[in-house]
Amino acid sequence: MFLWCPPTAILRGQMAFKCDVCGKGPLTGNQVSHANNKTKKRTLPNLQRVHAVVGGQRVHVRVCTRCLKAGKVVKAA
Repeated sequence: MFLWCPPTAILRGQMAFKCDVCGKGPLTGNQVSHANNKTKKRTLPNLQRVHAVVGGQRVHVRVCTRCLKAGKVVKAA
């Protein structure tokens, strides 16, 4: 089983805080205080930088922990 990833994402380098497998990125919303004051909040995905086998080569990819746990990534030895 190989990790599927668009070849352009690996060659050009992908945006920070974005999973190379599922594309999960940052979420934005409001943090609401008890006084109902609203400030912008940014929640980042839990990304791990791992060595994976992509097209028979060993490369670094940024993968969210959900994809790691689901087995969507083949870690390189």
